Amino acid sequence: MTNNKRLFWFLITVFILLLIPLVSMQFSTEADWSLQDFVVMGALLLGTVLFLEVVLRNVSKRDIRIALIALILVLFFLIWAELAVGIFGTPFGGS
Repeated sequence: MTNNKRLFWFLITVFILLLIPLVSMQFSTEADWSLQDFVVMGALLLGTVLFLEVVLRNVSKRDIRIALIALILVLFFLIWAELAVGIFGTPFGGS
């Protein structure tokens, strides 16, 4: 797969992931996202995708590539969890 096709599919995936809460808000009151929520999550997803793309384009050693991808994904999930429920107790926490 060429680099530009992979980036295109990454961006399509981000768009689809942001559509999930938008569609669920139409059918349920459980999901209540504001514009700020969409902007923050969009920035978080785009940042993660762009970091992954940089690693995939520039790191040739397989072991280092896997370690960096795992690190990026762990950081993404930790930031997401902190913003959602405040697991670390920062002022940015959701609870």
